[in-house]
Amino acid sequence: MQFVTIYRSLRSRMRLMRRLIGVPLLLASLYPISALSAPLTLEQAWQQAEQANPALRASQANLAAAQGELTDARAPLWNNPQLATEWRKRTIPQTANPARSNREWTAGLAQTFEIAGQQGKRRSAAEQSLAATQEVIAETRRQLRAEVEQRFVQVLSLQLRIQMEERTLKLIQEAATAVRKRVAAGEDSRLDGNLAKVEAERAQNQVSVLREQLVQARAELATLLQLPPNDLPEVSGYLDPTPASYTLDSLLASAADRPLLRAFDHLEKAARNRLDLERAAVYPDVTLGLSSAREGPANPQDRIIGLSVSLPLPLFRRNATGIGRATTELTQSQVQQQAGQRDARAQVLALWERWENLKTRVKRLNESVLPSLQENQHLSSVSFRAGEIGLLQLLLVNRQVLDGQRDLLDARTDLRLTQVTLEAAAGWQPAREIR
Repeated sequence: MQFVTIYRSLRSRMRLMRRLIGVPLLLASLYPISALSAPLTLEQAWQQAEQANPALRASQANLAAAQGELTDARAPLWNNPQLATEWRKRTIPQTANPARSNREWTAGLAQTFEIAGQQGKRRSAAEQSLAATQEVIAETRRQLRAEVEQRFVQVLSLQLRIQMEERTLKLIQEAATAVRKRVAAGEDSRLDGNLAKVEAERAQNQVSVLREQLVQARAELATLLQLPPNDLPEVSGYLDPTPASYTLDSLLASAADRPLLRAFDHLEKAARNRLDLERAAVYPDVTLGLSSAREGPANPQDRIIGLSVSLPLPLFRRNATGIGRATTELTQSQVQQQAGQRDARAQVLALWERWENLKTRVKRLNESVLPSLQENQHLSSVSFRAGEIGLLQLLLVNRQVLDGQRDLLDARTDLRLTQVTLEAAAGWQPAREIR
């Protein structure tokens, strides 16, 4: 009786939780999730992840470096002017008179100019690097949203699985109670009673295992969302994916233009510009200087205007190190781009095939297998209460129904996860309702 009381209390809590799922989202917007303990929607999970996820924040932090590089590259000249001043006191010894001191000064301004078009190449490289950083941030955000949705679906699937197992547990416990009464009345053997007891304990153990898995799944979702350690979210939503409007050709076209591949393209262009910049650095920079000086006796003091030209001779060091590193960077970016294009197309093709098979399997289970099993469960329950079938037949039918429900739930979960992975691999931006 104590076990029945605990089970009824658990059922009442589950009913209360299902009612809370229908509470309007306005309450969730007025109060924090931790304060209301309201189930988390997928949209809320996305928003929380984009605000707090360390990987996305680290990716966004790279934007400041790329913007700073572009700001420096857009300056009128790469080299800053140099200002030099000098003050001298010259003492001139004389034979008849005491030594005389003259105060002299020199002021000069020098500017180094690049003569091989380095400024334009540097600016182009910085622009491509900034564009690549922005595309990487977009790709990181998309991948984060896909991972959040996958974790969300796993938690949702386990919640539904527990509800399904608890319904089966209730049926088994009712059957076990009936068998105990029949054993006590001498209508069934002790073997039937033991079978019913063992089956009830197995069902209860299965529910306990699923609850442990649910705690782990909720903890992984909380880690991804950077929620407090003691805040393990419950979720609410729909397990079945929305109907997709895309075709394989549209997915392949989207995969060829996904943010990650655009980032690889920008990185390849930036590497090419840096290689041109390193090759142009072999040509010497010209430094022009203009100076003004005052020398000689105070009255009248000589005024000197000077113009200087400085040109280093690239005889020994010709920037082989910089050119070699830039060449390596360009080759690596080209290899990375080619591999990314090939992998994206192959991944989309494989996921599309799996997605089509899962849709067929879910449809078959929904339309053919599950209705027959549910009908058998109803008929077997009626026959068992009427004494027309024994416990073994009832347990067999219940086990078949439970296995069929598990197969359908697993197929629905795999279908949703596969669709999420497929859209993420293709870089698809669906205009669909959040489920």
